[in-house]
Amino acid sequence: MASDDSFHRPTKFPPHVFDSYLGGEDPARLSRMAHDTAAALLARVREDPDPQVVARLISYTDEHGIDAIAELWAQASAKSLPGALWRVYLLRTLIRQDPQGVSLGYQRGAEVSHTIDQVVAGAPVPAGPDEVRELADRILHGLFVGDFAVALDRAAAFCRLVGVGYTSLADDADAADHVHPDRPRELTQRALRLTQLADEFAACARLWRRDALD
Repeated sequence: MASDDSFHRPTKFPPHVFDSYLGGEDPARLSRMAHDTAAALLARVREDPDPQVVARLISYTDEHGIDAIAELWAQASAKSLPGALWRVYLLRTLIRQDPQGVSLGYQRGAEVSHTIDQVVAGAPVPAGPDEVRELADRILHGLFVGDFAVALDRAAAFCRLVGVGYTSLADDADAADHVHPDRPRELTQRALRLTQLADEFAACARLWRRDALD
């Protein structure tokens, strides 16, 4: 991964930037470098999962910033190995930058959802900021040393729950919040993006199980 000094300071970005990362169309032709680096990294770590190496990979964006990962993988197809890795790092960054808001969405989603997503995601309820941060790290850890498809399924379930939670919170805000009139729209947009992300994680998990995630 890139080691330029400009990446040593983590890049902070507000929620609308997260939305723009996920909202763009995937390019028709992908850089071979993205696929090669993702495959080589994953194969090397899974062959010899040194705990210190895995820990550094999980926390890589804390030191170098999300841009260091984006430069390699952000333009890859959503249904590809680099695309999947990029989206998990992006989700982790979102959680770490707004753990309070994400945990609120997760808790609401767990309350109103009637699916097994809470069990699949693996976070307790109530899940506070510390719990959702820990879950993000566990999901990323699972990509490198556990069942890759299961880790993606957990990420998908988490995104679905938070998306459902944001939709419910948007309904509440629409009825009651006259101080922040844009809040319902922002929550609804975030819910749509997370639903999209969940679908992409689930698709990648299916491809991985068929040995077809390039």
